[in-house]
Amino acid sequence: MKVLPFKIPKLKDVSLIYQEDKGKILYDKLHQHEEIQLCAIVKGEGSIVVGDSINEYKSGDILIIGSNLPHVFKSDTSTWKTTFMQTLFFTKTSFGEHFFELGDFKEIQQIFTMSASGGILTSNKNVVLELFQQLKKASNLQRFILFLTIIRELLKADIQPLSTFIYPKKYSDNEGKRMSNIMEFTMNNYQKEISLHSIAEISYMTPNAFCRYFKQRTNKTYFQFLIEVRIENACRLLKNKDLLITEISEKSGFKNISNFNRKFKENKGITPSNYRSLH
Repeated sequence: MKVLPFKIPKLKDVSLIYQEDKGKILYDKLHQHEEIQLCAIVKGEGSIVVGDSINEYKSGDILIIGSNLPHVFKSDTSTWKTTFMQTLFFTKTSFGEHFFELGDFKEIQQIFTMSASGGILTSNKNVVLELFQQLKKASNLQRFILFLTIIRELLKADIQPLSTFIYPKKYSDNEGKRMSNIMEFTMNNYQKEISLHSIAEISYMTPNAFCRYFKQRTNKTYFQFLIEVRIENACRLLKNKDLLITEISEKSGFKNISNFNRKFKENKGITPSNYRSLH
């Protein structure tokens, strides 16, 4: 199986693909696919990296991932023994080359525009989640009707972008494997000290070449990205009232509490203690 590009399994003569992912973790390799992905997180939580940004996902969330948009899931296995995600995959030409260009579907073009940077619903989630739950036992025709109903509800919802910068070129297989190795190493080792030399070695590049490579493809430095990964982990841990903030700082890879407090406020706009009280 190639890491990038990733081929969605598809039955012959089926235009709208419905998929269920159940297990301890979701697919945790950086990948991209031609299909737009609409997914409902029924159970589970963790982080998702999309483009240049890392975001938290949790049970009840509805995510939209655009065509050929690189992304990777990192499930939080300490909270949920089983993760369950329902997904619909489709392209602009799934139902015919000009289907979505018809006047009847003109407003759906907003979905294609918005999906380019990915999105997460901040309203109307329960309605969309209930529609997803009906997909499991639906016939192909019923799924198509449910798909259009889900799109209609998405158009009425508030959607927050998942990414602010998208690398304009499609990853080659070799480049995709390199970036996947970088992401996987980071997501598995963020709590440890990571040097520029060690991460450059993972990518088989010199430190200077790695810095240019990563900045060009994410619009940020590697260490900016690493701090964001650590902060998102801290956000999840802060919801556990049994953990002290000093413990959370250490578990998230920060050397001292003052640096943790400063970086957290820079990224989230509030202190860790204020974030805990709000959540």
